[in-house]
Amino acid sequence: MKVIILAGGKGTRLGTQIGTLPKPMVPIGNKPILWHIMKTYSFYGFNEFIICLGTKAEVIKNYFYQYEIINNDFTINIATGDINYHSAHNENNWQVTLVDTGLDTLKGGRIKRVEKYLDQETNFLTYGDGLSNVNIVELLQFHKSHGKIVTITGVQRPSRFGELKESDGQLLAFTEKPHVGGGLINGGYMVFNREMLNHLTADDDCDFEIGLLDDMARHGHVMVYKHQGQWDCMDSERDMIYLNEEWSKGRAFWKVWK
Repeated sequence: MKVIILAGGKGTRLGTQIGTLPKPMVPIGNKPILWHIMKTYSFYGFNEFIICLGTKAEVIKNYFYQYEIINNDFTINIATGDINYHSAHNENNWQVTLVDTGLDTLKGGRIKRVEKYLDQETNFLTYGDGLSNVNIVELLQFHKSHGKIVTITGVQRPSRFGELKESDGQLLAFTEKPHVGGGLINGGYMVFNREMLNHLTADDDCDFEIGLLDDMARHGHVMVYKHQGQWDCMDSERDMIYLNEEWSKGRAFWKVWK
């Protein structure tokens, strides 16, 4: 199975704090948040990633192109240019496909544009700014158990996020940024069958949450995996500071790997 990560957003709420970095490359500790998300999936045995790029795509491409140099100690022979790496990471089983899906493309269009890289019936999908300690294997098992097209992970979060309305695990409606919170929101960490792609187009204005999810929910095609653990995202400068503090103090709830 492959893991699609939507990493094309502008991250405007972080303002000048991220400088020239795209939002998924904002560091937690000395690693980008994108790396932390990938480590979660990798811990559960899913190591094939498709990253949907947009804003500052070249920064993410360069990170993975130079991954060995950035993440390893090494000795270089200045005369010959030969490099001897001294292993400092264990991501040797990762396969990362980097796809420029457009600067202003909405999420649905980005997903559709990577369809040609999907060769299996079921795949994962998540956002490039959300962290969780969700059990990926249990999420997949839940998806396979109900036979619907899409499973989204429902998490608790304040009202500034789009809210999920569900009954007995089935999504009834997706409400964007309600005025009153208290319910579940879509925390990412989704699973979908290829049939979902038939409802998308590669157009710039093809969205995912608004339109597609709501329509599929009305037809009973979406289920909610209720995550009882923790979730958070990097949506603001405050979030960035909080997540870095949790990491530095050894309290990173999302660090399921050793």
